[in-house]
Amino acid sequence: MSELYYFFTFILSVLLTGLYMFIWHRHFDVHITLVFVLVPIVNLGFWLLSRSQGLEEALLAHKITYLGGCFLQLMVLLTVFSLCGLPMNRLVKTGLLALSNVVFFLSLSQGEQSDFYTSVSFLRKNNLSILQREYGYLHHIFVAMVILYFAASMIAIIYTFCRKNQVSRIILFFLFLPEIISMFCYFGGRILIPDLDLMPAAYLLAQVMYLMIVHRIGLYDITDTAVDSLMRSGKTGFIHFDFRYRYLGSNEAAKELFPELNLMTVDFPLKKNTEIAGLLLPWIRSFEENETDHRQNHEIGDKIYLFDLSWLYNGRKKKGYEMVITDNTQDQNYIRLLNQFNSDLQTQVDKATVHIIEMHDQLILGMATMVESRDNSTGGHIRRTSEGVRILIDEMKKNPDCPLEDDFCKKLIKAAPMHDLGKISVDDAILRKPGRFSPEEYEIMKTHAPEGARIVHEILKNTDDTEFQRIAENVAHYHHERWDGKGYPDGLQGEEIPLEARIMAIADVYDALVSKRVYKEKMSFEKANSIILEGMGSQFDPNLESAYRRARPRLEAYYRSVA
Repeated sequence: MSELYYFFTFILSVLLTGLYMFIWHRHFDVHITLVFVLVPIVNLGFWLLSRSQGLEEALLAHKITYLGGCFLQLMVLLTVFSLCGLPMNRLVKTGLLALSNVVFFLSLSQGEQSDFYTSVSFLRKNNLSILQREYGYLHHIFVAMVILYFAASMIAIIYTFCRKNQVSRIILFFLFLPEIISMFCYFGGRILIPDLDLMPAAYLLAQVMYLMIVHRIGLYDITDTAVDSLMRSGKTGFIHFDFRYRYLGSNEAAKELFPELNLMTVDFPLKKNTEIAGLLLPWIRSFEENETDHRQNHEIGDKIYLFDLSWLYNGRKKKGYEMVITDNTQDQNYIRLLNQFNSDLQTQVDKATVHIIEMHDQLILGMATMVESRDNSTGGHIRRTSEGVRILIDEMKKNPDCPLEDDFCKKLIKAAPMHDLGKISVDDAILRKPGRFSPEEYEIMKTHAPEGARIVHEILKNTDDTEFQRIAENVAHYHHERWDGKGYPDGLQGEEIPLEARIMAIADVYDALVSKRVYKEKMSFEKANSIILEGMGSQFDPNLESAYRRARPRLEAYYRSVA
């Protein structure tokens, strides 16, 4: 019966590894793959040990099982650090691998020298092969290494659970459970069931837990899932070339736009197709000289497509060029409409009517909505921040020490939807990035503030209402400035920041905190309130704190109503 236990744990481990291979994806951690490779090998060793007929045969099988303690535990440790998002120095990894290798080679001396086992004997009991061992000092090194790997893994899991809220608690549980059970089986199993090793079952449980982990990894790895979704959606075209202008491949969306791609052979020079080469080769060569020349619009039929050229990376190394093609018809139509509107407004400024003013307002709101639709927010940001500004202003007007003119209040509420217009100039790859920006991307993102002020200036430069123009430009330009001078784009400090931008800043940040985005869940009102209050005097104007406190119940009631 005991031999059947070892046989079935081996067979099940092979089946689980086969299942892992079936669902394998490139974003799976390599250490998890090594765990699934090692477990069947180790369980094979346990099975061969259970059915061995002599001491030499038993010792050989037993040496195979030490792959588990020496290398399987190390792969588990590296998996824990990787999934917890904890860095591990390359020298430390190399050192741990060297330690596992040394201990494993020392374990191979069992039965030949007395340093690992001082004595070892073989017997058959109840049709099961058993090795009786007396441990030497080298075995104590092995046990110490196992405890070290276990302790490091547990510390990493507990630290991540307490300090890093961006790591899934479900994955942490799936990492924690097999660690605890494995240690119980290793140390306690020998006491409870001396003649039966529970480690093969513990390894099976680890495989099951890791299958659950990789099932969820695909949901949490935003970069890979976003690329997969783009590829499957068929709405975004991709074409790749190497540095010798050889065609590397394209997706179906690109082939629908350029049927000639179906006739191109992979690894053949681009110049083999004169039509595509005439369109793309001059642009690629221009991009090599000036990387800022990377976006162009081309009309194909009744559509306008944005061609975005960038470097093609394999890991961290540049390997060629990537062409990303997206439908830009709607954006271009908006821009054409805006240009036409400004041209008409220039010639009819003296004949402006209420109807034209309403059209002007709607166009601004439409453009702001267009920009919002390109952003990675969940929508409604313009409407919510405008209402937030209105609520804050209402409470400020109740304070006799902070008198606000009605005209100023109306114009600020009207200007609030224009605060993020500058995002129209930000590259989609950055604007719609679902994760955290790199330092370079963040610098590009920060340009939306001055660019927004420029766009607002162009839109309103011919208006008779110069006060509204000033307020709208200030809101767009300075709503990311901080009271302590650490904001952007100009690092203004204190009352150097226009009042309208200081009010806008609170409404903008509050909405970002309590609203759901594709990369985060919405924050509780209590936590958001705590962050806003902590920012008074550093990020926000402390003189607005009392107004914010009075506005808080209305803000929360409003956000509940639109949830």
